[in-house]
Amino acid sequence: GKVIVTGCLGAEPDVIRERHPNVLAITGPQAYESVMAAVHEAAPPSHDPYIDLLPPQGVKLTPRHYAYLKISEGCNNRCTFCIIPALRGDLVSRPAADVLREAEKLAKAGVKEILVISQDTSAYGIDIKYQASQFGDREVRAKFLDLSEELGKLGVWVRMHYVYPYPHVADVIPLMAEGKILPYLDIPFQHASPQVLKNMRRPAHGEKTLERIRGWRDVCPDLAIRSTFIVGFPGETDDDFEMLLDWLDEAKIDRAGCFKYEPVRGALSNGLGLEQVPQEIKEARWHRFMQRQQKISATQLTKKIGKRLPVLIDEAHGNSAKGRTKYDAPEIDGSVHIQSRRPLRAGDIVTVKIERADAYDLYGSAV
Repeated sequence: GKVIVTGCLGAEPDVIRERHPNVLAITGPQAYESVMAAVHEAAPPSHDPYIDLLPPQGVKLTPRHYAYLKISEGCNNRCTFCIIPALRGDLVSRPAADVLREAEKLAKAGVKEILVISQDTSAYGIDIKYQASQFGDREVRAKFLDLSEELGKLGVWVRMHYVYPYPHVADVIPLMAEGKILPYLDIPFQHASPQVLKNMRRPAHGEKTLERIRGWRDVCPDLAIRSTFIVGFPGETDDDFEMLLDWLDEAKIDRAGCFKYEPVRGALSNGLGLEQVPQEIKEARWHRFMQRQQKISATQLTKKIGKRLPVLIDEAHGNSAKGRTKYDAPEIDGSVHIQSRRPLRAGDIVTVKIERADAYDLYGSAV
């Protein structure tokens, strides 16, 4: 077999060749033609010189019942810990009509859940000045709110990922409260200390994020929030870290991931001249963060006990199954473990009475 390296890491071919000298080819992001050339070099098409890498219907790598929908590529932010803009470039948004046609095709093919992704979902359309495009009998602007409204008409679960905490995020919360899109935000806060956020060059630094979260939940009490954080960023003090833990206690984020800061070649954070946090301190802070968040997540999940919730089945085996509520994304969040008197199938949406919970998952019976 032959291996082609493509995507973000392919933008640094010397690094790849040094570690893996025998790869067939190395290409950067979105280098479709280069990938095709390498494929045909290794396995020349035998009968059709116009053969394509993808069939007309595309190739779907997720299970049949959910799919990811990419609405843009690249990012205009210059967070000091991140090298995505250097690898993938500035924000390039797809026309709204193209996105909606793809989403409509997925819904017609039986997909029950669409997960909207990009590097910066809430910035969608800024680069093309929210230009409208024709979808069916109407024009739709390339704007976060407009796209969310249209996706909400498809009759499937719509889940928003990688949403930066801009003020206009509040515009889509009423759609969640009305059940048009899922009451779920994947929103990377990264930290709570104003100084650390400033050093990170996060777009939300100086914003009162706790007030913003309270405002969202006032409109949509059902809202589930997932986030990611970094501990041990250069210059992070004990006081900064304690501020983060206090923030967690107040914010009551439903799900959170945490990473220990590690220098990345090419990241702006390498040149800030800030004191590095010792590895053992990073480790200790990470453990404290995870312990605190585990308690918060467990408390949030116990509120679901006794409720009857719609659950999308991911796996089914006889009278038992595993699925997710509208508060949980695949792979990264928790699951619902289900007992059922009738056979269930992946892709079914069933009502489940929640009977117990642990720190990550729910347990119940199909009604």
